[in-house]
Amino acid sequence: MWIEFKTAPNLIMAEMWKDLLEEEGIPTMILADPDKRGQGLSVSYKVLIPQDKDHVVEEVLRKI
Repeated sequence: MWIEFKTAPNLIMAEMWKDLLEEEGIPTMILADPDKRGQGLSVSYKVLIPQDKDHVVEEVLRKI
């Protein structure tokens, strides 16, 4: 099951989070936030991770 890790304000930030997490071996998905519709750069995105990897994400965040 996938859980929300973070809501990014735009696609660029969402991809930055995705790249960081995937470099650490954590599968990541990005989905447009259906609750916050917008256009262009104002679209927010949800960064999702597998539920069983949430403890690994905490370790990654401590390193940065």
